[in-house]
Amino acid sequence: MLTRRTIGRSVLVGLVLFSFLFSSLPLNPNARAPQGVPASSQTRTVAGLRGRVTVRRDERGIPYIEATNESDLYFAQGFVTASDRLWQMDLHRRTARGELSEIFGRGQLEEDKRRRMYGSAAIAEASVGRISPPVRAALEAYARGVNAYIATLDEASLPPEFQLLGYRPRAWTPADSLIIGKIFAEALSTTWPTDLVREVFADIPADKRDALFPVASPLDLPVVGTDAKPSKKASVSPKRTHVERSVSMPETESARNVSTTEINDTLDTLARIEATMRSSLERVGLYAEDGRAASNNWVVGGKRTVSGKPLLANDPHLAPSAPSIWYLTHLSAPNLRVAGVATPGAPGIIIGHNEQIAWGMTNLGPDVQDLYRERFDTANPRRYMTPTGWREAEVRREEIKVRKSPTEAAAETVHFETVVTRHGPVIYEKDGRRYALRWTALDANAVEFEGFYKLNRARNWNEFRDALRSYKGPTQNFVYADTSGHIGYYGAGLIPVRRSGDGSTPYDGATDAGEWTGFIPFDELPHVYDPPSGIIVTANNRIVSQSYTRHLTHEWASPVRARRIYEMLTAKQKLTADDFRAIQGDVRSISAAIFAREVVKVARAARLDASDHKWRETIRLFDGWNGEIVPESRAARLAAAMRTTLLTKVLTGAVGAERAKAYSWDNRDTFVNRIVEQRPAAWLPREYKSYAELFAAVHAEARETLSKRIGADESKWTWGQLTQVRFPHPLAGIPIFGQPYVVAPFPQRGGGANLTTVNVGAGVSMRLIADAADWDKTQQGIALGQSGLPRSPHWKDQLTDWMAATPRVFPFTPRAVAAAAQETLTLTPATK
Repeated sequence: MLTRRTIGRSVLVGLVLFSFLFSSLPLNPNARAPQGVPASSQTRTVAGLRGRVTVRRDERGIPYIEATNESDLYFAQGFVTASDRLWQMDLHRRTARGELSEIFGRGQLEEDKRRRMYGSAAIAEASVGRISPPVRAALEAYARGVNAYIATLDEASLPPEFQLLGYRPRAWTPADSLIIGKIFAEALSTTWPTDLVREVFADIPADKRDALFPVASPLDLPVVGTDAKPSKKASVSPKRTHVERSVSMPETESARNVSTTEINDTLDTLARIEATMRSSLERVGLYAEDGRAASNNWVVGGKRTVSGKPLLANDPHLAPSAPSIWYLTHLSAPNLRVAGVATPGAPGIIIGHNEQIAWGMTNLGPDVQDLYRERFDTANPRRYMTPTGWREAEVRREEIKVRKSPTEAAAETVHFETVVTRHGPVIYEKDGRRYALRWTALDANAVEFEGFYKLNRARNWNEFRDALRSYKGPTQNFVYADTSGHIGYYGAGLIPVRRSGDGSTPYDGATDAGEWTGFIPFDELPHVYDPPSGIIVTANNRIVSQSYTRHLTHEWASPVRARRIYEMLTAKQKLTADDFRAIQGDVRSISAAIFAREVVKVARAARLDASDHKWRETIRLFDGWNGEIVPESRAARLAAAMRTTLLTKVLTGAVGAERAKAYSWDNRDTFVNRIVEQRPAAWLPREYKSYAELFAAVHAEARETLSKRIGADESKWTWGQLTQVRFPHPLAGIPIFGQPYVVAPFPQRGGGANLTTVNVGAGVSMRLIADAADWDKTQQGIALGQSGLPRSPHWKDQLTDWMAATPRVFPFTPRAVAAAAQETLTLTPATK
């Protein structure tokens, strides 16, 4: 992001530009007629079309694109999407290609270098030649449409971001659409830093590692298979959640003592890498805490709905951004009618429904990245050891353009080299150790859009399966519903099969121990069709039973979101879309309720409140609290602070302060809940005689922390005081002329990693409730609005609905679309 210091010299220029851009721009081309006003019509001639295309816009500015052939359909999709989101599209491709320094300056150089290491640009170019002719034709038509829109822009009508930064977008290409998939893959499947962190824990006792890195919990809800029945004490409700099973983390090849210096050096280096990754992915709305995006989806069969037909819900969780990562679109051509959200920059629909089926996605999150510790020759640093002897590494040489000044577009060239071994690029070096990365996304065959192209056209379960067979992107939990009443689930994507081990820690690259021998066959990937329960829920939790034979990952998300969804679904005999809305907006945290209940139990047993009025106040807040995370909740703020402090103290006592800083695990909720509920003696820090004494220290320290952060007035110690929703735009931080891009922050409903709820607040990027009984009753909405232009009425007109978790109806049938239209644009081909 640009900083105040970086643009300090250009404030005067910015003031002039601000005045020009936001006072003299023509009326926004995306402006719509208000409700109740007759729809307006406009005709526009566009070179490159074969026939007439009709683009209707509704009250939210959603385009309903109707064409007489698919080529024109995707051409128009590119044209229309660019009219709303052109700079966002350019930002995405520059991010993936490692070209941000050219527009933002030297501050983005390290970020660009990392993307050049991956080689995503060359991979995307190669992928274009490997996809099927129909998909390539769609990509080419989309690119022609984007370029047709760019051709209509002169210097005065370029989107404001291009004018502020002083450059013009180059032509769009099919490879640009494909490369956007690579930053999605980065957000959804980056695990290699965790492999290095696990090495930090390699020399601690196995039983401690098992407890710290739990895989299973009695709250688990496997979609495929059934775990052994828990004891009667392990209730479905959060009354008891002791850990029943954890899978031992694999040993490194040579277990060794890890020095404090090595731990600190590794963690410091990884922290810098993480900061760069975070900044990069947050800028494009794709950052995910712990390296994996979280989401919810579920589907219920007709026997559980009032209508007698399936209902399907999905809410992907990604970093908040302005504009949204998604773009609502309706596409219609002969033999194709599909609606949902698209990715700005790529054709088709990613999540939504057609006339026969609906689908939703969450991240399955398998381990698809492995590190290899390569042994390089000290005499010849380009040679590395393999099982057959020394081999010369490939060296890729790159030239990165770096903007010299914020006030002018002139750039200097920085030369950069990436060393590539048989396993992949060397992406991490420390104290002579060099690690190469193997990753499914670094394969030209790993393309998402082949699968989505077919998915948009699938009419039944078999065609849905066939579409997913072609899907090679980040592995997703796809849920399914159709108008015939069937529901299903498939975990689709490339998941490696290894010669030995499971890739949890780095391999010795000089051996073949960690070689990939292929991928899990499609028919053996997790799937289920019409389960007897009539319910399927996924929320990044463990989706296979303990008897599943293929290795997916050790690191599942905590099952608390999935469990809460399941509890709400099973609370009623028959469900409606309103019930689904209530679930999507639910802010009750199972972990928070557990924590509050156990703290009260321990405090009262030890009579901590007998002479301490602060403890009496805490018990008053916690006693009977159901764990709802709402902005005005003081209990939520105090519980979050105490849980964080408790985890730090327990980890420091068990594995040392250095490793405590390193600890990060998607399923850490299970570990913390075990500590709170069971209070095992082995995990009580030595300086405390009892858990009551530990809880007292945690309570005092948490209060001190809140006092320093918020102030002594405890009435202000609320959840919303510190946890606020922000939708950052890359240019919002620029003084004065970045102001139009600022979306004012507001208190958040719902919790994230510490006190997880179904509604995670800022991270909810889209909500869908698909109704197979009547597609015109389907509801779908995004976080802000359709337009990327602040002056547009659709810059943030969906925000109120998003805050209330009440997505609006998204019309689908021709009659409903015609009734909703408030503006019609007819695109006609230019005469030769």
